[in-house]
Amino acid sequence: MMRSLWTAATGMKSQQTAVDTIANNLANVNTVGFKQKNTEFKSLLYQNIQTRTTSANGQTKPTQAQVGLGTRVAATNTSFATGIQQSSDNPAACFIAGNGFFSVEGVDGNTYYTRDGDFNWTIDNDGRRILTNNQGLRILDSRGRRITLPDGVSVDKVSIDTDGNIGYIDANGAWHLTGQRIGLFQFSNMDGLDEAGGNLYRATAASGAAINEATTNLNIVKSQIKQGYIEGSNVSMADQMVDLIIAQRAYEMNSKAITTSDSMLETANNLRR
Repeated sequence: MMRSLWTAATGMKSQQTAVDTIANNLANVNTVGFKQKNTEFKSLLYQNIQTRTTSANGQTKPTQAQVGLGTRVAATNTSFATGIQQSSDNPAACFIAGNGFFSVEGVDGNTYYTRDGDFNWTIDNDGRRILTNNQGLRILDSRGRRITLPDGVSVDKVSIDTDGNIGYIDANGAWHLTGQRIGLFQFSNMDGLDEAGGNLYRATAASGAAINEATTNLNIVKSQIKQGYIEGSNVSMADQMVDLIIAQRAYEMNSKAITTSDSMLETANNLRR
C-alpha cells in the first residue's frame, strides 16, 4: 500500500504539470504568434512480483507479474500549426504563410526566431529608422543585417511583397526597392527548437541549423509574407477546456487512490488492537 501512495503521488504531480501547461496556453490565447504546448507522459520503472520460472513442483510459470510505479512528465511538445490570419491596422505587420520564421537579434546579440510578425518602424541608436518587434528587438534581413529605411521615407509608403522584399514610393510617386529582404528561415525539426520567452525560439542541435529560404538549394516549400496581417495564437479554447477537465479528473482520481490507500493502512493498523 505504500507503493500505491507514491504511485498516486506521481500521478498528481504529473497532472499538476499538465494543468500548468494548459493554464499557460489559455493565458496566451490572444498572444500574437503564440504556439500551444502539450504535455506528454511516460511510465516509471516496473517491479517484478512474479517472474517466468518454475514452481517447486516443476510446473512452468509462462507469464510474469509486474506492477508499475507511476508516471512522470516526458516532454512538453509545441504545436507549430499556423494560427489564425488576422487583419491589422499596423502597416508594418507581417503574416507568414508557410513554415518559415522571422529572425531577430536578441539583447545578448544572438539570433533568435519567431512567428510574431507584429513589427514597427522605430528609431535606432544612430538615428536611422529600422524594423523591430514590439520588444524593440531588431528584425534581421536574409543576410543577417538590420532592416533600415532611407532617410525621409514615410513608413506609410513602405510596401513588402510576398517574398519579403522591401520597397517604397517616393514623393514623386516612383517605386523603389531598398535592396533588403526580410529573412525567412526554416528548420529540419521544429520540435527541437528551444523556448526563449517573448515568442522567441533558439536553434539547437535537435532542431538543426536554420535554413535560409533566400539562399537554400534544398527542395523546401518556401513561405510567403502577407503585409497588414498578423498570426494569432493557435490555441483552441474548446480543446484546452476539454484537456483541463481530463487533467482535473485524473488529478482527483489519484487523490482518491491516496485516500483509499490511507484508509486501508488505517484498517490494517487497527487489526492489531
